Amino acid sequence: MADVCLPHGFRRPVRKKPGQEKAGQAAFGSSLFHIHVISPSPFPMQKNSPFTLHRNSSCCAARRGEVRTEHGSFQTPMFMPVGTLGTVKAVTPENLIEMDAQIILGNTYHLYIRPGHELIRSLGGLHRFMHWDRPILTDSGGFQIFSLKELARITEQGATFRSHLDGSSLFLGPEEAIAVQEALGSDIMMCLDTCIPYPATRDEAIKATDLTTRWARRCREAQSGTSQLLFGIVQGGMYGDLRRDHAHALVDIGFDGYALGGLSVGEDKALMQEMTEAVIPELPPEYPRYLMGVGTPEDLVEGVHRGVDMFDCVMPTRNARNGTLFTSTGKITIKNARYREDKAPLDAECTCYTCRNYSRAYLRHLYQCREILSYHLNTIHNLHYYLNLMAGIRAAIERDQFTAFRNDFYGKLAGE
Repeated sequence: MADVCLPHGFRRPVRKKPGQEKAGQAAFGSSLFHIHVISPSPFPMQKNSPFTLHRNSSCCAARRGEVRTEHGSFQTPMFMPVGTLGTVKAVTPENLIEMDAQIILGNTYHLYIRPGHELIRSLGGLHRFMHWDRPILTDSGGFQIFSLKELARITEQGATFRSHLDGSSLFLGPEEAIAVQEALGSDIMMCLDTCIPYPATRDEAIKATDLTTRWARRCREAQSGTSQLLFGIVQGGMYGDLRRDHAHALVDIGFDGYALGGLSVGEDKALMQEMTEAVIPELPPEYPRYLMGVGTPEDLVEGVHRGVDMFDCVMPTRNARNGTLFTSTGKITIKNARYREDKAPLDAECTCYTCRNYSRAYLRHLYQCREILSYHLNTIHNLHYYLNLMAGIRAAIERDQFTAFRNDFYGKLAGE
């Protein structure tokens, strides 16, 4: 796959159409619609970005950097293992440290419902609660509300929904999302957003994006002055111009980082990459960029190629529990009979605990018996694979050899 050289730090200016000088109007196509936050914002751009750029690739938008938080720094590009309920499923914090997980993700929606953010606050915050002293990012709950849309009703004020546990009525608005995340004590908080389904009409995307922008301003206003970082989330559906203008609106408010939300919701890979390419040049290069909920190893490589710094996804942990394991030459479905007597490790190039000590035959046996150890060993391997992939990407960018790394990555997959 050929590389395409892209300019670094390029941001297109907002081009206004005749008669569009009034605050609060933005053009999409040939029509005008109202975005409340386009007017001059009381919030200037954050003066001190938490992001430090170390190296740009000379042949694409890939870049090597570092993000500073209250609980330390993490290197980018970085994959964040998902610990939705205050635990990364099937592994311990010590396992995560051994594989050099530098930041993990928790979820506001789930921790709000159980055990409750006030309980976690009373026990010293999420870091102490789960025995993790490195950075934590908390998602705002917007995607979970989207996923449980049959249980939710979204209004200007926020989302009223029924708990998926006991059916009780709950409410989460921008102010509540920030209050919960401040109680949890995460290092990076996310604005509450409205995730747009795919497919969605242009009018539906405009309406939802407009609401997300208003919610973003309310999230910014709700911050109480803690040292926690706050990221805005770019929406806009699968309409590149809507996403570009929404990125401008969020930058006008000013956040500590910017995320691309509402992707990997059913669209094909080419469309996801097109939306990523539409947004990244519109974001200020001195701030971190986060592609939410993505994805496969190929998605990570392609996201980095387009200038993304941060990723998260349940895929490595969920697939591990389902017996699908990632290797340098492709995926292995460990239940297959071909591995019944296979003495080899999962991946001859892997140095994880699982590959150093166990054969494919043994891992197949554990999975066929549904032994708990199967989930543990498989998860260790998959997370190590993802984190090692990102470490290799960072090293390649430092040497300005990301193009060669990318080509080698696909060459190994094609050779399987």
